Amino acid sequence: MSASDDRRVKPEGLNRPRRNRRLGAALLLAPLLLAGCFGPTPQPRYLVGQPYRLGGVWSYPAENFALAETGIAQALRDTSSRLTANGERWEAGRPMAAHRTLQLPAVIRVTNLENGREMLLRVNDRGPERMGRILGLSPRAAELLGVPAGGTAQIRIAVDSEFSRRLANRVAGRQVEAVPVEAAPRAAVSSESLAPPPGARTTGQDVAVRAEGPAAEAAVALPDVSIPDAVARGAAQPGLLVIEAGTFSLRGAAEQQRARLAALGAEIESRGRGTAQTFRVRIGPLQSLGQADRTLERALASGVSEAAIRVE
Repeated sequence: MSASDDRRVKPEGLNRPRRNRRLGAALLLAPLLLAGCFGPTPQPRYLVGQPYRLGGVWSYPAENFALAETGIAQALRDTSSRLTANGERWEAGRPMAAHRTLQLPAVIRVTNLENGREMLLRVNDRGPERMGRILGLSPRAAELLGVPAGGTAQIRIAVDSEFSRRLANRVAGRQVEAVPVEAAPRAAVSSESLAPPPGARTTGQDVAVRAEGPAAEAAVALPDVSIPDAVARGAAQPGLLVIEAGTFSLRGAAEQQRARLAALGAEIESRGRGTAQTFRVRIGPLQSLGQADRTLERALASGVSEAAIRVE
């Protein structure tokens, strides 16, 4: 063997350490690459949260197992792999929803009033961002309810108390009454325009709710609750669009609110009798969603922060 040949020949196994180092580096990078593909690790928990501002409107989260309301749903285009406000994973291919004030997670029954489709949805995020929308639908939820991608629909929502309480009771050390303690109707209903309360979160810009929250809302792993993609079909019941600008127990308070919105044609609607009588300030009916959006924007600009689009 020549000297030049001797220089080219390397002892057996000399290249193995380098190959091993490369293999070790690849193994270390694998979890990071997987995390990049599937997004951050979910850390689900029960969340109510602090007041926050989103889309120029303040929202005040509260635990509510009896919420029922009408309004406009927005089909979201979000297909990203991210965490929701309560630390669950947002999955475009599952029926999920975003609500501004409900406890998270919660289960609601959603009815598309425009085509009669109805189903249960898991609410696990805050939103939608656009004012005048009460519910944001994942792409799968929108598909099942017959709402076009990026489109809107008149809806009615109602919290499924049994499902939602079961979710709440999965949090360690927490027990929610099976039956609401307050069964009697409230004698007084009040909704006023208020400045942000102490502790409200704002930086001068709109802020979205993040997974972090008060220490009292401890992070725990919530076992998943399987909600079927079952869609019931009923009769379409599209309604008229109005702006609801507050409900009051005193007519004088309602008159003051009406005066703020006199230029928009606000009226007072009386409901109930005696101590249960309430006075609702409303504008409309309005001819289209576009007109409702413009009227809502003017109502909010007038200082009526509780104004919302409703379907009647």
